[in-house]
Amino acid sequence: MLKAILNLRETIVVPGTYDALSALIAKQAGFKALYMSGFSVAGSLLAKPDIGLVTSAQMIERAHQIVAAAGDTPVIADGDNGYGSEESTAVLVNAYEQAGVQCIQLEDQVSPKRCGHMDNKQVVDLDTAVRIISSAVRARNSEQFLVMARTDSIATHDLSEALRRGEAFLKAGADMLFIEAPQSVEEMAIIKKEFPNTVLVANMVEEGKTPELSVEQLANLGFQVVLRPVTALLGVAKSLQSSYAALSEPGNTLSMPARLTFHDYNELLGL
Repeated sequence: MLKAILNLRETIVVPGTYDALSALIAKQAGFKALYMSGFSVAGSLLAKPDIGLVTSAQMIERAHQIVAAAGDTPVIADGDNGYGSEESTAVLVNAYEQAGVQCIQLEDQVSPKRCGHMDNKQVVDLDTAVRIISSAVRARNSEQFLVMARTDSIATHDLSEALRRGEAFLKAGADMLFIEAPQSVEEMAIIKKEFPNTVLVANMVEEGKTPELSVEQLANLGFQVVLRPVTALLGVAKSLQSSYAALSEPGNTLSMPARLTFHDYNELLGL
């Protein structure tokens, strides 16, 4: 269970997945937990940016697929902002729990939300955000199902507001704290100092707003969960560009990009 893994107090890398195939390959790579990234689901499912276009039903269906492929590897699933209300948050929590997800991430952005490393975000007021977290905590059937509370208020207010919201989310029952997009190592150190006994989440996004630190550096700063939400998606997108570009050139099939053999792919899937 994810809760037991976190109780070991080791820093773990949790890669972003977006469908059953990515989850299976990530599981086979030996990660201790996987993350269903809303950014990556939006890209793979709709070929659209992460600006609130994926529905709750689509995320629930994708969660079932990812959990099935992940097997006994715990899955953390992006729940965006709970889709706008306490009631919709409770429905999402119940659906994720039934799907076998072991942790939901919920944030305090308004609808439609944006990727945490995009500009022009907005957040709901603190009371509304706390009600969403409280609803999730009340709705779960087991305390083995964890609630990861995220605030995007550094971008809209400042670090002090983010710390204030983090404290309120923990008092509402959140199990993990995700303060999105600190812009310096100094800000990250302040977060740890403020919440010394809390499971803290660091979001490492390529070319994002937070310094891209090594796992060792993040562990030394006191962050226990290191999300790499889009690394795989960015790599896959580049591979697709290269593969289709090569196929579009007549007579160029001998210089295709690196790939699995047909046999290796079937073996990967357990044929």
